Amino acid sequence: MHQYLELMRHVQRNGFERQDRTGIGTKSIFGYQMRFDLGAGFPLITTKRIHFKSVVHELLWFVRGDTNIRYLVENGVSIWNDWPFENWLRESKVKGELSIQSKGREEKMSEFVERIKVDEEFARKFGDLGPVYGKQWRNFEGVDQLEQVIKDIKTNPNSRRHVVSAWNPREIPVMIKSGLPPCHTLFQFYVSEGKLSCQLYQRSADIFLGVPFNIASYALLTSMVAHICELGLGDFVHTLGDAHLYLNHSRQVELQLAREPLPQPKLRINPEVKDIAEFVYGDFELLGYAPHDVIRAPVAV
Repeated sequence: MHQYLELMRHVQRNGFERQDRTGIGTKSIFGYQMRFDLGAGFPLITTKRIHFKSVVHELLWFVRGDTNIRYLVENGVSIWNDWPFENWLRESKVKGELSIQSKGREEKMSEFVERIKVDEEFARKFGDLGPVYGKQWRNFEGVDQLEQVIKDIKTNPNSRRHVVSAWNPREIPVMIKSGLPPCHTLFQFYVSEGKLSCQLYQRSADIFLGVPFNIASYALLTSMVAHICELGLGDFVHTLGDAHLYLNHSRQVELQLAREPLPQPKLRINPEVKDIAEFVYGDFELLGYAPHDVIRAPVAV
């Protein structure tokens, strides 16, 4: 996974320090591209452990068209919790339902997650992120983009229109209120010599925390679509707009760059699955993943 480490080094050396909406500040560049040969192995970062379970469940959540974190928390996935949690805290302060200072943040987060799990009304009110990825993939102004692109790949593989967009200008204001407008905004498939490739355009890329998940997620999506369409695996091309390292991740970046990459794992998919909507977590097996230890870092919200 030298491509990812080279991105990190490039931004560390050449990035411009900029202020951002979180108040933390970043070191940032504009415009970068990485390419991964999916036939050579599954591109899951090995210089720190990535929680593959979270990658799979998040992608299945997108594919389901779901936008509520309840499915994720029920499956032990916490990567989307911070945004609805902050919304709950803000509303709770206004309504006087709780004293934010009465408990630590971790305890409050545990309380929030448990209520999402057990209280359907609470989950409906505070767990929904608005019309984010799953909504746009499966119901963009009434169009099921994912179903359509798979149909088009099967019937017209040489088309240059195998595009799915998560960026819906009409619904961006709604997304901003409840969470984030899409960071990975648009992807395009390409078929050549019986192999499926995918290119993602990502407008905003948190290099240390987010990008490893994005690489793995779109490599997995490409593998799933290739499987459904009976195609081999080509490349995953990752094009970044604002690629940034948060300033409070500096120590973690140094630690990761000091580590040597290890062999890439392989991905095995259940051959019995024939429809993108039929995939479940147990249909994926990661073989030979033996990474370095996890490196923890705070999420900028």
